Amino acid sequence: MPFQKKEFPDKFAALSKEDKVGLLRTMVRIRAFESRVEELFLNRRIPGFVHLYIGEEAIASGVMANLSKNDWITSTHRGHGHAIAKGAQIHRMMAELFGKTTGYCKGKGGSMHIADFSVGMLGANGVVGGGYNIAVGAGMSSMIKKTDQVAVCFFGDGASNRGTFHEAMNIASVWKLPVIFVNENNQWASTTPTSFATSVARIADRAKGYGMEGYTVDGNNVIEVYNAAAALVEAARKGKGPALLECLTYRIKGHYVGDPEKYRTKEEVQKHFTENDPIIRYADWMKGKGLIDDAALATMKAEAEKEVADGEKFAEDSPLPEKEDAYNDLFSFSPSEFPEVVK
Repeated sequence: MPFQKKEFPDKFAALSKEDKVGLLRTMVRIRAFESRVEELFLNRRIPGFVHLYIGEEAIASGVMANLSKNDWITSTHRGHGHAIAKGAQIHRMMAELFGKTTGYCKGKGGSMHIADFSVGMLGANGVVGGGYNIAVGAGMSSMIKKTDQVAVCFFGDGASNRGTFHEAMNIASVWKLPVIFVNENNQWASTTPTSFATSVARIADRAKGYGMEGYTVDGNNVIEVYNAAAALVEAARKGKGPALLECLTYRIKGHYVGDPEKYRTKEEVQKHFTENDPIIRYADWMKGKGLIDDAALATMKAEAEKEVADGEKFAEDSPLPEKEDAYNDLFSFSPSEFPEVVK
């Protein structure tokens, strides 16, 4: 679907070569992690369900490059890319997927519940639309404490039809909270095409109903995403309130690993991936500018794969939780201190 683009200030041009290469490195690390996780799941080495971010790496990378460690994000059930881009450690993420005690949630949350408060990652969420009001709460904290922290809420096209979306957008606008709502429009809400169940051609148009700015960008172009996020994050820090950023992309893999995908053709998927892979697009642009060559790109990919392999070994070598651990972290006190409570 066509959309009218806004020309944001080109903050990307002012980035150092190191920072420009860093955007590509983040995307490559996400792809390496997700590709290996898919293999591990298909070989029954990871329990639960896994939802992959392959093909959407430019969004997390471009947005997070504009955030500090003190800024917050809320994620989705498809949250591995967000976590990595925000600074979460791959070995602890892998341990969580394996259900090990060294994982971010001590092996109790799995793929859909990774969180790392130390880097501002307030959590992935198995509930569709579950991150909106958490992000608004974080933005409210920034307003009350008078800090310059910004909260970014990632969500899919299907989640924009949930009631929490409208509640959060409304109150964020009323109170002019520093919250950026980032819609990853990957064109499929589970098995339902966006055009079938969404009342507007562009999800960004919904911002008008709440008195905030809404923009649509090419979510597979990391430069566009970076520049849009730079402008909106800067405005939020200055107290100008929230904004909605729709990033057009495409979900290359199934809704979950193992999804039979009877709702779309393999030809459609292959066409999108061949013509619009965000990593290939950005790498080609970098090569054209003389910022990277094939050898450097190959080294970058090898380093990412080694990092993931090391994370996998860490996960394998880590212990599983003891059955008694099921009672821990459920209360504001330790059950071992008050055994009569859990009898």
